[in-house]
Formats: sequence, C-alpha cells, structure tokens
Amino acid sequence: MPTLHDATGPELTAAQLHDILRLRVDVFVVEQKAAYPELDGRDLLPDTRHLWFSDDNGVTSYLRVLLDPGGIRRIGRVVTAAQSRGQGLAASLMDAALTIPAEYVLDAQTYVQGFYARYGFAAEGPEYTDDDGIPHIRMRRPA
Repeated sequence: MPTLHDATGPELTAAQLHDILRLRVDVFVVEQKAAYPELDGRDLLPDTRHLWFSDDNGVTSYLRVLLDPGGIRRIGRVVTAAQSRGQGLAASLMDAALTIPAEYVLDAQTYVQGFYARYGFAAEGPEYTDDDGIPHIRMRRPA
C-alpha cells in the first residue's frame, strides 16, 4: 500500500524532489510528448505544498498546491504513474489537498474536467490549447 507524504518546498529532500520530478517528466514530457519547462522555480518555495504517494518503487502519484496572489491556491502537476492508475490515488491526493479552506484554481486537461468537477470545480472561460497542443480548461472552486 502506498504511503501518503505532505511537505512544503523547503522540507523536501533532494531524493524526494528527484523522484517527484522524474514522475512528472516521465508522464508529462515523455508519455504525453509535451516538451515544456517543467522546472518553473516554484517547487522549493516555502508556500508550495507537495502531496504524493510512494511505495517501494518510488513516487506513484503526486500533486502540488501553489499560493497565487490574493491567497488563491493553485492545484497543478496532478500525475499518476502508468502502473499505478485506477487505484484512486489522485482522488486521495485531491481530498488531502483541499483540506485547507481557500479558493482554488487549476488548469485541467479537458479530458479530466469531470474528475475535478467531483470536487466542486467549475469551468471558467473557454477551452484553450497550451503550447504543446493539449486542450485545457481553467477551473475554479470557491472558498
């Protein structure tokens, strides 16, 4: 059974950050063929919250919560390793992420819009295509 972890940017060890980045690159850059700047300078900020599951094989599912201007929290980089999908790990991470009362936003790949709607997120504005040609939609969940 995977173990849940919760840490701020400064609390991450080098090994944890490495394993998190490896999963994000494996899925977003390699599997989804989206060459984008994965290292955006926000992972180690003190107000960035990292939530992930790991097992003997490393990080299996992950998301981060950023603090945007105005106290809005931004959920991003929601990812699960191919071999760990279908176990409800991303749903458990969302449950853990939303325990802090706040307004939340995210930019969802449109094919998972229904997943985020289960957590009270509603589409905001039109669908857009990111630089890699992947359709997204901005979603918001009020405080």
